[in-house]
Amino acid sequence: MKCSRVLSFLLFTTCGISQPVFAHGAKIDYQQTSAIVVRATFDDGTPMANAQAIVYSPNDLDTPWTKGVTDESGKFTFVPESGLSGNWDVKIRKSGHGKIISIPFEIQKQVVEVNSPIANKDQSLPVVSESDPTVNSAYSWQQKMIMSVSITWGFLGTALFFFRKQT
Repeated sequence: MKCSRVLSFLLFTTCGISQPVFAHGAKIDYQQTSAIVVRATFDDGTPMANAQAIVYSPNDLDTPWTKGVTDESGKFTFVPESGLSGNWDVKIRKSGHGKIISIPFEIQKQVVEVNSPIANKDQSLPVVSESDPTVNSAYSWQQKMIMSVSITWGFLGTALFFFRKQT
């Protein structure tokens, strides 16, 4: 009888209260001028501050071209080697979460204006998002249902374990 009350309480509290939950995946955007500005955030929009940044040049994808750390807003800026066009791979990692993005870079003559987002940090960056269509997608109802059932099953299993008959 006591076990059924606990199970009813657990079932009611898990099904009655639902809040959105985000895992800490990573999202990386970039802006290209004469320099490349990379902005890294977790899936919930929190900046990946002080994350490790590694850049690989198009002619050597095995050896890091440069390394650095993102700033407090998750931004990392680098100027590609002059005369080297191609896809620059940027890897951002923090606390086991991270991602690699391949940024196409063509040699071009471009001047950063004084009022550009790069020069004025108070303005927000115009963002060119990566091509992965799942980055900004919300969970489908099937995924939410599977997560709810899994969480409920975990609570029930734990409750049954602690309320089992000792022999």
